[in-house]
Amino acid sequence: MNQPPRMDATSVTIGAPAPRDLAAFYARLLGWPVTAEEPAQPGFPPEDGWAQLRPPPGKIGPTLNFEYEAQFTRPVWPSEPGKQHITEHLDIAVDDLPAAVAWATEAGATLAGHQPQESVRVMIDPAGHPFCLFLP
Repeated sequence: MNQPPRMDATSVTIGAPAPRDLAAFYARLLGWPVTAEEPAQPGFPPEDGWAQLRPPPGKIGPTLNFEYEAQFTRPVWPSEPGKQHITEHLDIAVDDLPAAVAWATEAGATLAGHQPQESVRVMIDPAGHPFCLFLP
C-alpha cells in the first residue's frame, strides 16, 4: 500500500469514576453542550454511564467522551514513581490566563501545585486529571 487510508482523529475518551459529573464540569468550563448521556447499566453502580460533549457551532475542538472506569485511580501531578501517572491531558488555549484560571477554579478545578511554564497553568479537574490552560 503506497498511501495510508484516510484517518481522522475526531474525539478523546476520558475515563472517570463519575463520567456524567465530569462531563458536566467540562460543559461548564468550556461552555459546550452535553450532547449525549447514558445512565448506569442495570446492576452497575449509579456512577456508571457515559457522556459526550461536542463543540458548539463556531468553536474548535474534539468531541470529548467520558466513560465509567470502575478501577479508576486518581493520577498524581507531577508524576511520582509507583503512583498513577497521567495518561492524557487536554490543552486549552485561552486569551487571558489569570481570568481563565479564575473561571476554571469557579467551575470546580484546582490549580496544581507544580507549574512548569510561565505561559501555562496546570489545573486539576474534579476527577484528578490535569489539564493545561495556555496562551497561544
